[in-house]
Amino acid sequence: MPTKTTCPSSQVSDDEQKQKRENIRSLTMSGHVGFESLPDQLVNRSIQQGFCFNILCVGETGIGKSTLIDTLFNTNFEDHESSHFYPHVRLKAQTYELHESNVQLKLTIVNTVGFGDQINKEESYQPVVDYIDAQFEAYLQEELKIKRSLFNYHDSRIHVCLYFISPTGHSLKTLDLLTMKTLDSKVNIIPVIAKADAISKAELQKFKIKLMSELVSNGVQIYQFPADDETIAKINASMNGHLPFAVVGSMDEVKVGNKMVKARQYPWGVVQVENENHCDFVKLREMLICTNMEDLREQTHTRHYELYRRCKLEEMGFTDVGPENKPLSLQETYEAKRHEFYGERQRKEEEMKQMFVQRVKEKEAILKEAERELQAKFEHLKRVHQEERMKLEEKRRLLEEEIIAFSKKKATSEIYQNQSYMASGSNLKKDKDRKKDPGYRFELLCFDVRACEINGGRKDAEEAPILCKTKVPDHRRSSQAKVIKMLEVCSDFLAVFIFCITYSISGKWPQMALKCF
Repeated sequence: MPTKTTCPSSQVSDDEQKQKRENIRSLTMSGHVGFESLPDQLVNRSIQQGFCFNILCVGETGIGKSTLIDTLFNTNFEDHESSHFYPHVRLKAQTYELHESNVQLKLTIVNTVGFGDQINKEESYQPVVDYIDAQFEAYLQEELKIKRSLFNYHDSRIHVCLYFISPTGHSLKTLDLLTMKTLDSKVNIIPVIAKADAISKAELQKFKIKLMSELVSNGVQIYQFPADDETIAKINASMNGHLPFAVVGSMDEVKVGNKMVKARQYPWGVVQVENENHCDFVKLREMLICTNMEDLREQTHTRHYELYRRCKLEEMGFTDVGPENKPLSLQETYEAKRHEFYGERQRKEEEMKQMFVQRVKEKEAILKEAERELQAKFEHLKRVHQEERMKLEEKRRLLEEEIIAFSKKKATSEIYQNQSYMASGSNLKKDKDRKKDPGYRFELLCFDVRACEINGGRKDAEEAPILCKTKVPDHRRSSQAKVIKMLEVCSDFLAVFIFCITYSISGKWPQMALKCF
């Protein structure tokens, strides 16, 4: 269950107030002065300025909040029906201007939309609390301005909370109890039993007693009609015994007897809204609007708003008494708070400087460590680079030595090649000269012809000269054989002719003729 916020009292003691009152003398005037018209002046000024009244309606969706407000002020405010499927509770405020005789009333109706419709109702009351505090805060900020305009300021503080209780006939719901427990220090709460015609009179009376006992046992403080004014003390004391009011709202008119009355028509009968035997609607209207509206406005300002204002100012460090319970003026409080803030600022600045120096040292240490790591990495890379460079220099030296050795070998080979070329050139020249010799050519031809005869016109690849090395096709072999036969005949004839000439000249047969024969 939420706990209420309490602030320590800062007012002057009752003894001091009593002493001040005793020091005031009472005198009787000897004639008429005219300040007896002050109430009339106040009334006229208030009528010109107008009045404002703000009502907060808290209750489940569809419980009859809008209908009751319409019935209370005898006006159709045309509020649209709300859905049961809102994920969160929200508050909807609507302001109207009402006129009755020469009195103007600025009425603000704040309705809770989606209240109690969620599965998790734990925080359903929080938007209501936030809204009430927001209105107090807005009024406080207006008061604290250098140039205030409270005369023209639209006061949106909640003056009364009509809390609608579902007519279960058993007890308060946990959500209702938590919500009223949280709101009782912030707003004037008047609990009402909605749709009171849903249960019988006996059940309704027991339900009222049960509700009041639960409220008292849980420490919920509802609004009590004031009994200090002699003119209304009796009726207010009587009405306090009827709380919570069991109400029925309706804008429908039903004919009862010879007149039309606001009522709810049922098959079994008619429930008249303004019949005190049927419900407490008339009591609620009399207490809320006709008798205690100004007291509700005053209680909101002097009790609930002052409590909020005092707590806020004490949170800001302002107080009426000093450490020794001596009264302090606002200027003294301001100077004390100023010195306190100045000392706090100096302390914070010193802490920030120390923190800055510490952060700088930590950053320098980190940078130095990073520098050392980079230097070590640089040295490592430098060593690796030098090693690679030495390896490359060694490879380069070896390659240069190989190039020099190759150049020497190349020069030597060129010399040998030139010598062999010259030697082969002389041999070729000798061969050419030899080939020009007719005896050599004749010997070669005879050798070739005989070789071909031995092998049937062909020779082995190893022994055959170039003329017989090429393989001759069959269709050309016969023609070649004929040519060879003709060449043999011619060569034989020529050889015989040459041998004969030689013999006739020298008288001897040549050695080649002896070899051939």
